Amino acid sequence: MDYITVTAKNLDDAITEALVQLEVTSDRLDYEVIEKGSDGFLGFGRKQAVIKARRKEEPVVEVKAEKKEEKPVKVEKAAKVEKTEHAEKKESVKTETKNEFKKEQDFKKAPKKEVREETELAKVEPATIEACEKFVEDVLNAMNMEEVKVTSTVDEEGALSITMEGKNMGILIGKRGQTLDSLQYLTNRVANKMQDGYVRVKLDTEDYRRRRKETLENLAKNIASKVKRTRRTVALEPMNPYERRIIHSALQSDPAVSTHSEGEEPYRKVVVTLARRSGGSHNYEKYDK
Repeated sequence: MDYITVTAKNLDDAITEALVQLEVTSDRLDYEVIEKGSDGFLGFGRKQAVIKARRKEEPVVEVKAEKKEEKPVKVEKAAKVEKTEHAEKKESVKTETKNEFKKEQDFKKAPKKEVREETELAKVEPATIEACEKFVEDVLNAMNMEEVKVTSTVDEEGALSITMEGKNMGILIGKRGQTLDSLQYLTNRVANKMQDGYVRVKLDTEDYRRRRKETLENLAKNIASKVKRTRRTVALEPMNPYERRIIHSALQSDPAVSTHSEGEEPYRKVVVTLARRSGGSHNYEKYDK
């Protein structure tokens, strides 16, 4: 069959148009690209895509006479199998949907006891403090930050608070505290492998945690004002659980707005909405740990 020439704004559209004109599927299309096409700059110098296309020659299939009678039977069986598989898949989808819905409901109805158990801190043992300090110092040495003073105390909440003092500590903090948060996470893992019970470790340098907390609290109040003024929902940027709790806490006493979190870690974020008049209470996220 002779080639036809097809022109379109891009290559995909040209191929689609050729399939329509030749009335074939993509596996039966034989084409050559004459011009790929381009958008140009701000619409100037735009070039359309051009292809030459034709149908592929259909292969000659020899069918033995004795198998012709079996063909309808095979098609019928295939149809039955396909129908059965479709029914099974449909039933499977229904079951999975019910299970997903049940899981979601179970998550929403999760008892508060689990959260309280997470926040009941164990007494920090001296061996745990020593192991955490050594781990932090080893990491700092690996980062060529040798002249850093590491100080540990157990704060009023019962958490192990580790403070680092030295030069160029901005490197340790990282963008929006990401480096500091990562080191804190790893140190928590070290602490909780050393003893029974839950131990919480807080890492800080240059008073970053306090300054970040004030920044987030001010951000929360500004977002709440915007929501009340525009009556539109506002989603904040993704934050770690600690920072999301700061936002929730900062707006907990404001009856005009409600907060909740959406998404999966590490892209989970706080969403601030206008509170319903009937409820007027906060949907404080108790599952941010």
